[in-house]
Amino acid sequence: MDWQLPYPSGRQPVLGRNVVSTSQPLAAQAGASVFERGGNAIDAAIATAITLTVVEPTMNGIGGDGFSLIWDGKKLHGLNACGRAPAGWTPERFKGLDKMPGRGWESVTVPGAVSQWVELSKKFGRLPFADLFKDAIRHAREGFPVSPVIARQWAGAAAELSAYPGFSESFLPNGRAPSVGEIWKFADQADTLEEIARTEGESFYRGSLAKKIAAFAAKHGAAMTEADLAAHQADWVEPISTNFRGYDIHEIPPNGQGITALLALNIINALPYDQTKPGSAERMHLEIEAMRCAFADLFAHIADPAFMRVTAKDILSPAYAKERAKLINPSKAGTYGPGQPPSGGTVYLCAADAEGNMISFIQSNYHGFGSGVVVPGTGIALQNRGSGFVTTEGHPNQVGPGKRPMHTIIPAFMTRNGKAEMAFGVMGGNMQAQGHMQMVLRNVVEQHNPQACSDAPRWRVNDAGELTLEHAVSKDIVNGLIAMGHKPKIMPPDSLDFGSAQLIQRLDAQAAAIPSAYVAGSDHRRDGNAVVR
Repeated sequence: MDWQLPYPSGRQPVLGRNVVSTSQPLAAQAGASVFERGGNAIDAAIATAITLTVVEPTMNGIGGDGFSLIWDGKKLHGLNACGRAPAGWTPERFKGLDKMPGRGWESVTVPGAVSQWVELSKKFGRLPFADLFKDAIRHAREGFPVSPVIARQWAGAAAELSAYPGFSESFLPNGRAPSVGEIWKFADQADTLEEIARTEGESFYRGSLAKKIAAFAAKHGAAMTEADLAAHQADWVEPISTNFRGYDIHEIPPNGQGITALLALNIINALPYDQTKPGSAERMHLEIEAMRCAFADLFAHIADPAFMRVTAKDILSPAYAKERAKLINPSKAGTYGPGQPPSGGTVYLCAADAEGNMISFIQSNYHGFGSGVVVPGTGIALQNRGSGFVTTEGHPNQVGPGKRPMHTIIPAFMTRNGKAEMAFGVMGGNMQAQGHMQMVLRNVVEQHNPQACSDAPRWRVNDAGELTLEHAVSKDIVNGLIAMGHKPKIMPPDSLDFGSAQLIQRLDAQAAAIPSAYVAGSDHRRDGNAVVR
């Protein structure tokens, strides 16, 4: 590992034996305090996640979705806690629409975040479930100062979402978003978190909170019912992986987009990547083209696995990656359609403890504040994950009752020789798979430490298919990309389009030493940090 910091972020790597890293400092502190009460990394992650629903409401909420990858000291486990479409969401309900609604009740699937907290606590937690809510409830009831990035996001969402049911009453009580440093209190959210804690999540899916959600849905002609909420269950799943230069990179299987990062890495392995120089236009070009190829497959093939026509194994076949790589010209930008494999708004956090437990955790309302719908008197802001479906007839990701949509939020994990190496993630829509690939390349190929991995200037293929670059990308690289046929758009210094990375890597990964020690990096593009205990 290279301990140099070649990019000007002003942050140092954080080292410790018990670590939490996330995008908001109060949430990171809430997680770290769990260690002092005898909790483990999973307890810390849950407490951090619950607190994030309070202190970073622009990106996640009680009504969000989530996924986790958990290393228990011996084995990696996957948890898919995203919700399904209401039973009333037949294709006919959305007939005539070119695409799914982006906001409002018609974008809301069953929220899964609460079930993620419950399942993680039951299977891996050490402290009582209710103990993990203390800091979040205190911040909601007593108030906290709104941090700069969050204040900016809040203000940006105010005009767009003010007309959606319950939003203004909950998040714009004075007719505006709170300013930087203003104390924000939300008693309704505190009450809801207390009820979730007391009932261990039962109220949210089968109790009084479920009744409030369903009644508000009915009032607005939405399909969500108490039966839809009661039917929800988080699923333990087997992670998918690919080997890259001796490291196993793990992702949650579809319906998530994590497979895209793995396919892109496989394509990189089939390209003359090592013949390019770090920090060169030629290297960035190959990364971009590999991701464009992988994205084409994502949008064509990835959906609820029960409805996919190909399997993850098919897509991750080395032979298939080689075929996709043949389409890429090392010196010219291209466009790519999907291949045919042979048949056979978000917050991210990670935590690790001295006993060797590690967790990569993500939860999200999707776009900022999700659907814009907030259930009155509860502080429950509902996600808009239903917008991840398509209306195209016969497509594996076509909207349908009880289906899970293709999901953008993905946690990532790295192992080496059967031992935990790094928990990491990059929040931010379609940036996530791209960010995962960029973190792996910086760490494995260029040997950057976690903070330097996060600091490195990023590229992104945005939702419109355009190449965007951070302002810190050098002019030489920009000009080199243009010469190869790219049309990059340089984003301003304050752009939040490139996600937020959090990484925790074991320092003794090659030894079997327990207790473990870690080095963490936290993105300078957000308000958060890494905290150790």
